[in-house]
Amino acid sequence: MPMVVTAGIITRGGRILICQRQKGSWGEYRWEFPGGKVEDGEAPAESLRRELREELSIEPEIGPLLCRLAHRYPDREVELHVFHVPDYTGALRNRQFASIRWVRREELFQFDFLEADRPVIEALVREGLVQEDG
Repeated sequence: MPMVVTAGIITRGGRILICQRQKGSWGEYRWEFPGGKVEDGEAPAESLRRELREELSIEPEIGPLLCRLAHRYPDREVELHVFHVPDYTGALRNRQFASIRWVRREELFQFDFLEADRPVIEALVREGLVQEDG
């Protein structure tokens, strides 16, 4: 049974927020979009809202589901639900990651992302999955 996880494409000023996993975590030092595991009885959008509150201290506006995909890692299978987060309130604070960065979509290929995120990056860069917000 796949692990259901969420990711948020947080956009601001024409940039996208990316996060680097901590040392000692699964996929340490790899980059990802913020999000996390969906808990039992939780809807994916609500899971993402909870995770972004916990990880980044923000109150996110959860936009549309952009895509859903499955990926099999050697030790696990994930079902990834990716949402656009066009806005948020609160002061963004890194509470969980080794590093966070705002990058332009064309810069995404320069980072070592988790494999499940790579099709999302392709769609963001080549297909304009999320429209620029400025």
